[in-house]
Amino acid sequence: MSIETSKSKSIIMNEQSNKKPYLLAITATALMTTLSMTSVATQAAGLGELFSNNSAQQSKFLPVDKAFQVTSSTKATAKGTQLSIAFDITPGHYVYKDKLTLSFPKGISAAPFTFSQSPVSIDDPTFGKVPVFTQKTVIATTMMTTKNGKAAKNVPVIIGWQGCAQAGLCYPPEKVKTTLNIAVKR
Repeated sequence: MSIETSKSKSIIMNEQSNKKPYLLAITATALMTTLSMTSVATQAAGLGELFSNNSAQQSKFLPVDKAFQVTSSTKATAKGTQLSIAFDITPGHYVYKDKLTLSFPKGISAAPFTFSQSPVSIDDPTFGKVPVFTQKTVIATTMMTTKNGKAAKNVPVIIGWQGCAQAGLCYPPEKVKTTLNIAVKR
């Protein structure tokens, strides 16, 4: 009987020690999941604090659509269609001149941008010495034409741009989608 008792105790102990690695793995997985969820929640709270609209808690940085209002307009001309992009820039912010881009389908062309204001040069921590616009309103203008000289309707155009707050936040690159009609060159 004592032999059987020893054997059964030994078997029970082996079964328990075989379960310990599984329990350890489950505990470790639960701990890692909790820590990663806490990290994501903390990050989200941190971003929420940056852009909070809560009047009880003043945000250090404005949301991108409050810091920059971007509108576009077109005008048919004898040379094609003039596209104007207006930036209303909140004081304490700036827009990169070299980050203003246009994307459009093949068969369409755009002249280089002209600007209503002159850029100023700053020593940016991310991009080095770069031209930026800090003025209240800046209008970028280009002439859009078709390569075959014919009119085009509902041409999809994506306006790309990027701006920063002088207090130390660079907003991610932004994209504004629009469509425009391109007039026939006369």
